[in-house]
Amino acid sequence: MPEPAGYAGHVADLLAQLGDPFTHGATIRRMFGGHGIFCDGVMFALIADDAMYMKVDDETRGAFADAGGTAFTYTKGGREIALSYFSVPDSANEDVDELRDWAHMALAAAHRAQKRKQRTGTRKQKS
Repeated sequence: MPEPAGYAGHVADLLAQLGDPFTHGATIRRMFGGHGIFCDGVMFALIADDAMYMKVDDETRGAFADAGGTAFTYTKGGREIALSYFSVPDSANEDVDELRDWAHMALAAAHRAQKRKQRTGTRKQKS
C-alpha cells in the first residue's frame, strides 16, 4: 500500500513517533473522501478536510472540548450529523508528546465503544 500523501502523510509521520501501539500497529486507510486511522483493530481517528479528529466518549469528550476541539460533522439530507470524533488542538499537530496523550485517550474510547457494541449485540454480522 502506498504511503499517504499530504496531511495524511504528515499524520502517518506523527503516528510513527508515538510509540507502541501506534508505531507498529496504526494504519491509515482512504474512506468516505477522507481517511480512517486504525490501531488494535479499531478506528480511533479520522482525517477530513486536512484536519484530524479523534474518537471521544463520555469519559473523554470534555477534555477534547476544553482544549478547544470541535465535533466532526457532515451534512446528509439537509441535516447536520455529528459523530463521536473531536478535533485535536492545533498544537498537537506538531507536538508528538501532546499528540500521544490525545491518541491514547482516543484509542481507549474506541476500545470502550467496541466493547459496548459487543455487549449489546449491535456489532454487524458478516454474511
